Amino acid sequence: MARPTALDEQFVHQIPELLPAVVTPHPHWRESYFFDVHDPAGRGDAVFFTMAHYPARERMDSLQMGRVGGQQLLGLHDRAYDGDPHTTALPGARVEVVRPWEEIRLWADPDTSAIGLDLTFTARTQAYGLKRGTMRAGDEVVWDQSHILQSGTYTGTYTAGGTVHDVDGWVGQRDHSWGVRDHGRCPLWQWFQIQLDDGFLGVWHWELPDGRHVYTDGCWAGTDGADPIPVTAFRTEVAWLGADGAPADYGLHGEDVAGLAGPSTFTLADGRTVEVEAEGTFARPYEPFHRGGLNLMTVRTGDGREGTAIYEVTGARHHRWFPATEVPGVLPG
Repeated sequence: MARPTALDEQFVHQIPELLPAVVTPHPHWRESYFFDVHDPAGRGDAVFFTMAHYPARERMDSLQMGRVGGQQLLGLHDRAYDGDPHTTALPGARVEVVRPWEEIRLWADPDTSAIGLDLTFTARTQAYGLKRGTMRAGDEVVWDQSHILQSGTYTGTYTAGGTVHDVDGWVGQRDHSWGVRDHGRCPLWQWFQIQLDDGFLGVWHWELPDGRHVYTDGCWAGTDGADPIPVTAFRTEVAWLGADGAPADYGLHGEDVAGLAGPSTFTLADGRTVEVEAEGTFARPYEPFHRGGLNLMTVRTGDGREGTAIYEVTGARHHRWFPATEVPGVLPG
């Protein structure tokens, strides 16, 4: 018997089903928040906090992960729906939307979390909704998601190993995504989020194993409050670096990879082209669960602006990024 939840009282339904049901039943359907908090110098600590729910499993979870004091950390909290799939709280972690698209409070218990949090995110740009993207392997859906990006400032503290670290106006990113995400079978996705004093430049880009483009969307969003300007084309020559700073191959599990470096070009809908040179190191590799991971970068644009960024590169069997990796199942393309 289907049981209504508290939100089923509201005018929020999009399909003729109760809210826990989704339009595309799939074991990898999820809706999630992702928050990036990183050292404003672009070389120190980087903390990533997530919260997600999974209708097929009827569970909710939160990850606390990143690099603090040079140490890689990863922790997980989760709970069963137990009749409530919508409240963004579980034992050890919570997300509170104080003002939609303006202010969000994040908390993770410092005693039970890999990284404890007591932070407030305050928007510094408009939010940007990316177009829906879909990728298939034959008749199977591998990816079918929508996504929202936004830049903001963080204040508060994070805690690791009993040490409390202050955060005073650090600039970072957040996103909100929902849909099917079979992470291990996506040949390549790149999520580049660049923070500059006057705004953020973001892109989400997917490719097939042979390098053919499947999806590109993103924006420039200024701190002046103006409407975001879409990214219409994206090209990158960023490549893996080893610990010695020389180019490196990813191999099976990234054994010789320490970070990324190289140029990228973003073309905007207003005709502008933005050149970005970036260099950085792994803030949180996804191994052994997935290939690639999150990199903390320093950046410089062609017109001399400097900033920081998170570059996420992940996938499998891609001819340039992950040519030797092995994953089960049929991949798109």
